[in-house]
Amino acid sequence: MSADSVADVKREILVRHLEAWAPAALHRARRATYAHGYADTTAALAEAAARVFTEQSDLVRGRELTMVAVGTDLTDVDARLKALPAGAGLTVHTVPGSTPERLGVALRAAGAVRVPLLGFLDAGEPPGAAVLEALATGKPAEALIVLPPSTPVPAMRTALREAGFPLAAAVELAASDDPGEILMYATTLGKSLEAFKDLLWAVDEYAGVRYRDPGDPERHLLDISLTPHPGPLRRELLARLAEAGEATVTELRTYALTETVYRAADATRVLHTLLDAGAVTRRPEQGRLGGDVVIAPA
Repeated sequence: MSADSVADVKREILVRHLEAWAPAALHRARRATYAHGYADTTAALAEAAARVFTEQSDLVRGRELTMVAVGTDLTDVDARLKALPAGAGLTVHTVPGSTPERLGVALRAAGAVRVPLLGFLDAGEPPGAAVLEALATGKPAEALIVLPPSTPVPAMRTALREAGFPLAAAVELAASDDPGEILMYATTLGKSLEAFKDLLWAVDEYAGVRYRDPGDPERHLLDISLTPHPGPLRRELLARLAEAGEATVTELRTYALTETVYRAADATRVLHTLLDAGAVTRRPEQGRLGGDVVIAPA
């Protein structure tokens, strides 16, 4: 039951993101590419992704949207995708072979370099540098990556930066007290990261599934809500201030957006409560809590 619920959350996050990504990408450029790696083990998710595109045929008409599905055994994927109605302007390529070996070749063959590119990977293991670099060739480039439980998120952030993704966010999908799968989103655009964070907290709740912030040492479980519990963010902002000595509101908002599961607006809300509680000070002491206001531990 829990495994099914986690799968439902992953599918909803992917579908919602694709519903927003496709029109934005095709507004930005005449061509865009979606890459679905390890399609042999995620056939249902590949079908769900393709269905998003076929249902948005009016948006695709007059543009070129390419879906590339790579996997070792694509028998099930081929059958699922062929059963879907054809979408105007949509081209689907299924490429047999190991995703790490074939993804880059498949993307180059599809003309995915320097066009909007979104990749989805659910491999059961952290992707290597070659896979990440292939996805980073998009302009802009985005990636949704599902990682096994207890994957070191800082090391993955470093790998993403080295591959060409300067911005990333991570969330643990928790169905029990045990470590859960980690979903990472990487992008080259700050606005895309903000939009993904909004989507993350807006998805429907599924039985038994909650979020954890991988950076929270207390592993606090968070209900999926438009107003998430602020406890982990409060601890992480205080730890950040204790390490740095002081920081501007803009720096703390950016930290929340890029290094925690929270949004920038959540950081502003938490800073107000910390100031009211006397846990931090501000400079100047009066006025609006603008981006240049300096926050320090009390």
